[in-house]
Amino acid sequence: MRASLDKRPHEVAAMFDGIARRYDLTNDVISLGQDRRWRTATIMAVDARAGDRVLDLAAGTGTSSEPFVTAGVHVVPCDLSLGMLTEGKRRRPDLPFTAGDATRLPFADASFDAVTISFGLRNVVDTEGALREMLRVTRPGGRLVVTEFSTPTWGPFRTVYMEYLMRALPPLARAVSKEPDAYVYLAESIQQWPDQEGLGRLVRRAGWTDVAYRNLTGGVVAMHRATRPV
Repeated sequence: MRASLDKRPHEVAAMFDGIARRYDLTNDVISLGQDRRWRTATIMAVDARAGDRVLDLAAGTGTSSEPFVTAGVHVVPCDLSLGMLTEGKRRRPDLPFTAGDATRLPFADASFDAVTISFGLRNVVDTEGALREMLRVTRPGGRLVVTEFSTPTWGPFRTVYMEYLMRALPPLARAVSKEPDAYVYLAESIQQWPDQEGLGRLVRRAGWTDVAYRNLTGGVVAMHRATRPV
């Protein structure tokens, strides 16, 4: 059974455990290769410099963390799914994978220069609580970057996109993944997620300032940026 949409943490973790081995390949296929562009945009928005400490939440197998290492950044990949972490450690034994719940992060206050989470905030049981935890572990003046599925801005494209989510995505996922129900969950959770302005309000309510967003792929994905007040 796919995880229910009330985001029970153990069910979400179990779902991602089941898709860990083919997760990166499936993402490449169902996003039509756009996920690579989204990752690049996120890395640029974080703007981490050599020697910075970055927390990469919902890091999965560490694909999103690798570019930080190349830039000389101290990155900590963190995820709720032990299956994802195990697969990531098998592929990238040099990365300090850490198990953690976004609503109860196992890090001290002001530990990081920046925190980023890509396509994971939507799966957290308490969105605003997680954003407050990210604020806690970020140093004053530090940065937040949230990359997440959102709402296409052009009406006709939005209609086509929603049709793709509900009709084309599950059979496509079935062709490359042994857990297609996880991608039914993906489609339904995207439909229930706040739009760009709605997520921006949640980020501000959690205590972040200078909140702004940028649409990617016509609003299929939105990248929100914010700063912890000094």
